[in-house]
Amino acid sequence: MTITLLDGGERRIEAARDGETFWLAPDELGWHLQPYGLCRGEVCIPAKLDERNGRVEAQQLARALGRPLALDVEEGVIALGTAAADRARAMRSLEAPDVTLPDLDGRPVSLAGFGGRKRLLLAWASW
Repeated sequence: MTITLLDGGERRIEAARDGETFWLAPDELGWHLQPYGLCRGEVCIPAKLDERNGRVEAQQLARALGRPLALDVEEGVIALGTAAADRARAMRSLEAPDVTLPDLDGRPVSLAGFGGRKRLLLAWASW
């Protein structure tokens, strides 16, 4: 079956479903199998593939990557969150992620467009 993977973007990949579990093909995710686990570039993680279908279970992959996982089996959606270590590193850097939001006239404004100038971002909600 084809599912939607949310992993810093949105893409459609092939997966196998077994009850409440999704099985993912490593090559669909950009990983390749080595004797010591799944590898992408110089990063390798311990992962065991199902011998019947050559796929890795989505929850096992998320645990090995140290990333939170949310999945909706019925809708065919898997969301891999950012690892806590990556979030902590970003917080320590004191750099805000680039964000693009509409100004009062509806024109998009990006934080990166302000260069080295200081900026103040106010957020407000009516609730």
